[in-house]
Amino acid sequence: MVKKLFNRSDDQAEMSFVDHLEALRWHVVRSLAAVLVGAIVVFANIDFFFNDIILGPAHNDFITYKLICDFSHKVGMGDAMCMEDINLKLISTEMSSQFMMSFTIAFVAGFIIAFPYVFWEFWRFVGPALTPKEKKKTRGMIFWVSLLFFLGVGFGYFLLAPYTVNFFASFTLSPLIENNFRISDYIENITQLVLGTGVVFQLPLAVLFLSRVGILTPAFLRASRKYAVVVILVIAAVITPPDVVSQLIVTIPLWILYEISIGISARVVRDQEKKDKEWS
Repeated sequence: MVKKLFNRSDDQAEMSFVDHLEALRWHVVRSLAAVLVGAIVVFANIDFFFNDIILGPAHNDFITYKLICDFSHKVGMGDAMCMEDINLKLISTEMSSQFMMSFTIAFVAGFIIAFPYVFWEFWRFVGPALTPKEKKKTRGMIFWVSLLFFLGVGFGYFLLAPYTVNFFASFTLSPLIENNFRISDYIENITQLVLGTGVVFQLPLAVLFLSRVGILTPAFLRASRKYAVVVILVIAAVITPPDVVSQLIVTIPLWILYEISIGISARVVRDQEKKDKEWS
């Protein structure tokens, strides 16, 4: 793949290493420009993004809290699944922290907004290295990568973030201790959860690629289920607060993604075996 990438041709003329670096530079420049445009849009509406989006999980009327509580009442569980009111106090300990934080929020949100275009630029750079057959196999890649990324971001924001914020805001070892969190820590945790789940949700596509190049097989994935469970539990324990509900919220979707990945790998192998028979 790397060899083909640096020996691809544009208009039937082979590009030099320097030409590839120049092409890559412009792909990066255009990607950064797209992120910058998104960041400008966010910065122009920073009050909305900060108070209603970033601080959304810190509000008692956040949509996730209401939906879960309504579901609890509908299934006859009363307030069992309703979260306690959040008494979250955030502090800023540096003079310029809030000002600099607005730029951080703008660029992270700008990247999320511009992600499909950023990946499209990456794919434009890699695409010419693929054969026509490989291009056919990867048709729709930009759509699926973007879809899984946004699903992961939504999962992290609407499910993981609320449980994380609620847990740490209400956890205390003594009533004499008051939780006052730095706003920078809050934003860092929200960012890690959202972007982390966006990346983790790429698992099916990663398995698809590795299966097509022969590195993974469905037999191997099935045989590794017990190890996968351990890895999934470890991931859930790392990115969630130490309570069973939050860990289950992460574990179940990751397990489903793993099972989907097995099915994807099996389909790739079946297609390859079918083509091998046709050629034999």
